[in-house]
Amino acid sequence: MPRPIRFNAFSMNAASHQSPGLWRHPRNTSVAFNRLDYWTDLARLLERGLFDALFIADVMGIYDVYQGGPQAALRGGVQVPVNDPLLVVPAMAAVTEHLGFGVTFSLTYEHPYPFARRMSTLDHLSNGRVGWNIVTGYLDSAARNLGLPRQLGHDQRYELAEEYLEVLYKLWEKSWEDDAVQLEGDTGRYIEPSKVHAIAHHGEHFQVPGMHLCQPSPQRTPVLFQAGASPRGQQFAARHAECVFISGPSTTVLRRYADGIRSAVAAAGRAPGEVLIYAQALLIVAPTTEQAEARFAEYRHYVDVDAALALLSGWTGIDLAGLDRTAPIEYVENDAGRAALAAFTAADPNRRWTVAEAAQFIGLGGRGPVLVGSPSDVADQLETWLEQTGIDGFNLTYAVQPDDLTHVVELLVPELQRRGRYPSTYRDGTLRHKLFAAGDQLPDRHVGRRTAIR
Repeated sequence: MPRPIRFNAFSMNAASHQSPGLWRHPRNTSVAFNRLDYWTDLARLLERGLFDALFIADVMGIYDVYQGGPQAALRGGVQVPVNDPLLVVPAMAAVTEHLGFGVTFSLTYEHPYPFARRMSTLDHLSNGRVGWNIVTGYLDSAARNLGLPRQLGHDQRYELAEEYLEVLYKLWEKSWEDDAVQLEGDTGRYIEPSKVHAIAHHGEHFQVPGMHLCQPSPQRTPVLFQAGASPRGQQFAARHAECVFISGPSTTVLRRYADGIRSAVAAAGRAPGEVLIYAQALLIVAPTTEQAEARFAEYRHYVDVDAALALLSGWTGIDLAGLDRTAPIEYVENDAGRAALAAFTAADPNRRWTVAEAAQFIGLGGRGPVLVGSPSDVADQLETWLEQTGIDGFNLTYAVQPDDLTHVVELLVPELQRRGRYPSTYRDGTLRHKLFAAGDQLPDRHVGRRTAIR
């Protein structure tokens, strides 16, 4: 039986996410991101399409590497203005029953104790449908606005993340026993005190002596998403992640990333099936091939190249304004997002991407491929990418909202279902159980379950 193809939607609480300049398109509604009905309508659409989750990206700073300042990012609306991704989840959960929500939060700039409470609250309010995309940040502008001279070094951020996760696991998994809340009206016992435990964490970065403030939520620990593709990021994902997002312009790049993640997971003593890998993609689907190609050509007219370069400069930490646009992109080791530049420099050993080519490429859909065609065309392409890369599914971005995702739901999903490559119903239960069919909570051999309080 063929492997199913899984979908997440990839969005941001902003008007412009992965397709800089497309906010200007006359059918694009993404500029309404400040309205609650924008998000509730999106959630209903994705649940109708049986998507696993809506994954909401986030940044805590502004893209100010390009041309040495934020002007290009501000002018082009490059992921700014950007609102808090966590706050829209309860409204979307209220109008859906099954859709999951993966929210991005950078652990570098906030103490784990209040964050643990916010995620437990979201897990309760969504009845166990929340995931956390673990990021460590990559913008110096975020670090400066939060009191640091610059962001921590790349590997240092992951060292901090290890302790951060240790604190969270202690709070989520170990602080409250399952039956701590007893609600005995006749005795007046709401909680049995002996079943709630202080975690007594005293580490290099964090001191958390007390107990978690929330009773256990349906999943205890939210589903753990992670997007690091560097060797250190893969090592971290192998220990912690349940879903991994990767991006790259070719099957060669994605295969290398996927193989590296699978190998790291096995080396960490986990089963390959405990991690799902999603690759970023933009799908432009229309009833006919000709209509889809016409939409693709139309979209290209709206790409803002300067805004795309501001985005790519922020991802890589390199001011691309200082390079001739016909010059090839070369990999440079730095403390920003290493995978962004590596994806282009390693995409094809026989090709050297120029600055202009990279900007045009990410101008529609970011660092992932753009697959264009009729439902049958795009289904064929998805099957090929799935088999050639070893991934489990796709993290679908959009150029024009809601058109692109609506066409996926109404045109492509039925075609994939006809081929037996896409589910026809949701599995009951929490997000974790929907994804893995193995219960609501972390598996016993996951490091989070094995973390102990002393």
